[in-house]
Amino acid sequence: MNETVLCVVGNVATRPVYRELPGGPSARFRLAVTARYWDREKNLWTDGHTNFFTVWANRQLAVNVAASVEVGQPLVVQGRLKVRTEAREGQQAWASADIDAVTIGHDLTRGTAAFRRSAKPETLPRPVARPEPQWETPPGEAPGDASVEAAAEAVLEGAMEGVADGQARTVVTGQQDARATMVT
Repeated sequence: MNETVLCVVGNVATRPVYRELPGGPSARFRLAVTARYWDREKNLWTDGHTNFFTVWANRQLAVNVAASVEVGQPLVVQGRLKVRTEAREGQQAWASADIDAVTIGHDLTRGTAAFRRSAKPETLPRPVARPEPQWETPPGEAPGDASVEAAAEAVLEGAMEGVADGQARTVVTGQQDARATMVT
């Protein structure tokens, strides 16, 4: 409940590392965030201190980061701040600032991007309680049979007449299940 949520703008400092874990996909990369300020004495913008954050992305966000993010690109990252400290034997204690990302996007004030919606993950098929239908074609009714082709031609001719009348129709042509939609 008492989390520190922040939004940072910076440049990608390291190549994203993508991993498939038991809990789902995960990706991480380092983000360099440099403060800029107006130096009145020099009369120009000056770079201040640079902070480095390790950005963690999970699930679908991790997949999209791996496909979209490259070193040097300007990003906007929003997420929860987590500061870790660790002391190892014989070494000086160190601290790490991590961001558990909720959303990541390219900074469009510094360039352009082409958005592509990602494909939805495949859902697992549900077990079917009904028996499987008989999929084999009965003997004498092969898909290339002349009677099936003649029936398909008759259906298509009827559909063309409907198009001439200003109607739109969807036609299912016999055994082959070939669909054609004609719109005027």
